Amino acid sequence: MATFRAFAPAPNSQLDRAARRPDDRAVSPPAKQTIRVPTAVQPERAVAPKPGVWDGVTFYHWLVLVIAAAGWLFDCMGQRIFVLARQPALKELLGSAATDADVTRWGSLATAVLMVGWATGGIGFGIMSDRWGRVKTMVATLMAYTVFSGLSGLARDGNEFLIYRFLCGLGVGGMFGSATTLVAESVPARVRPLALGAMQALSSFGNMIGSSLSLWIPPGQADFWHGYAGWRWIFFAGAAPAVLAVPIALLLREPEPWKEAKRRAREHRGAATQVGSIADLFRHPTRRRNTFVGIALGLAGMAGLWGIGFFSPELISTALRNEPQSVVSTVRAYGTILQDVGSFLGMLTFTLVATYVGRRRAFGGAFVLCLASTVFVFNFLKSGADAYWMLPLMGFAQLSVFGGYSIYFPELFPTRLRGTGVSFCYNTVRYLAAVFPLLLGGLNKLLQQQGVNEPFRKAATILSFVFVLGLVALIWAPETKGQPLPED
Repeated sequence: MATFRAFAPAPNSQLDRAARRPDDRAVSPPAKQTIRVPTAVQPERAVAPKPGVWDGVTFYHWLVLVIAAAGWLFDCMGQRIFVLARQPALKELLGSAATDADVTRWGSLATAVLMVGWATGGIGFGIMSDRWGRVKTMVATLMAYTVFSGLSGLARDGNEFLIYRFLCGLGVGGMFGSATTLVAESVPARVRPLALGAMQALSSFGNMIGSSLSLWIPPGQADFWHGYAGWRWIFFAGAAPAVLAVPIALLLREPEPWKEAKRRAREHRGAATQVGSIADLFRHPTRRRNTFVGIALGLAGMAGLWGIGFFSPELISTALRNEPQSVVSTVRAYGTILQDVGSFLGMLTFTLVATYVGRRRAFGGAFVLCLASTVFVFNFLKSGADAYWMLPLMGFAQLSVFGGYSIYFPELFPTRLRGTGVSFCYNTVRYLAAVFPLLLGGLNKLLQQQGVNEPFRKAATILSFVFVLGLVALIWAPETKGQPLPED
């Protein structure tokens, strides 16, 4: 029995069920077999190649970048000419009775007036770029800053000099917004941050050209040529880039996103499509936040550079007060050139970090470097040799954030408000930053009256903490890396 049980079918087994079937119609069909095709004979799926960074970049895109960069470059050249020429210019215009303190005070006032003009022109031309076009605005701003630079060389007294600096500032402020928005809206999105960063970095060559001109045309030379002082001739040289207006007008065209925004504004009139409206920057919560973030970031960098960093020629004069004027002039020229070399490298570095790591992290690291380098340089620069390696460090840090402005600000606003928003963030802060040169001069005088040793250095150190404002603003700053330009 054991053997029989071992071979007997188990209850409910397949054999037992088959024995109880009434007929063959209940038999289930055999299991469907799947024929597997060897993978070797399966057709391969085509994979689209990943587009390269430079795919789709045309000759016209390069042309836009080169011409826009040239417009901003020569703008910066004019700024550097002013920084190097303001002291000898005012020394002559105020007369022999003016003391060094008077010249310093008027120099601070001239810088503040330039920055107020810069802010006013930046806002006005920013609105114009949204309403009339990026290219037309570039031509207008170029003519403004070149013509009034030349007229500054004809000033007959201090007040006339201030008027010309204000009018020159109108054009200086307008070029950045129009050139930046033109590039941002014209080049492919993949290369947009690289193109904008390169445009800003190339502006340092404008500063270098201005410093190099001061070696050929020493601003402090009383009779350089035909009875005119060097500072007058170097301002005349600042009018030469007016010829750039011809290729801007003939070769550049308005970007398609701007044309589309203008078309929508014509067809659908209303607040939602209005172009160039400052009020519209504050209506929507997101735009309002972005505007305040941009203002805070812009103020920190602008006040630190124009209220402190661009007084490096005066710092050199303080450090070399016992040296001949020829030595001081040479160190000021070469020192500021090297400061600009550092600026160029700083803006390139910021561009790469912002492109591959992120905008917020790039700004955070840059503002920390700004504070540390500015405090270090203004306290420890004691000789010409120090100027040649310390000023590049400060230039690297302080100008790096300006590379960030050109990349980041266009990414905060829609096309119909982009020119207005960029110019508003970049230039409105100059009204506030214009106070800082006056604060530097006033704080210097106050510390001097209190008997503080080296008051100019101490005043600059105190004001350097404005860079902390940029770090605080990053708490609310949105990260825009890898995102398209915003639209409504």
